[in-house]
Amino acid sequence: MKSQDTPFVGGPLDGRVLPVLLGPTGHPPKTYRVPVPDAAGGPPTVLVYRRVEAGRSSRLGLPQGWKYEYDPEGRRGGRLRWPWPKPRRKPDATPGDGPDTADE
Repeated sequence: MKSQDTPFVGGPLDGRVLPVLLGPTGHPPKTYRVPVPDAAGGPPTVLVYRRVEAGRSSRLGLPQGWKYEYDPEGRRGGRLRWPWPKPRRKPDATPGDGPDTADE
């Protein structure tokens, strides 16, 4: 596997450069999760870092590398997004919940 030295910005890993494994496309993962064990023996705290561009080339506008920025909220992201919009289902719009009012 190929790896790339990637800088980390913000949070407890601020200023560190760590080797990160690259995916099949040659890019590091979009999110990087670091589990930190709890001193009291409880569940580990997970630090979340998001991949952002380190810079862009002036001629073609291509990314010049990547860095990770600390995400203190640790939002769950990275779900699969289709290229076309898909309406969200409302929880009370499931079939068979109530009487059929279309015949009235």
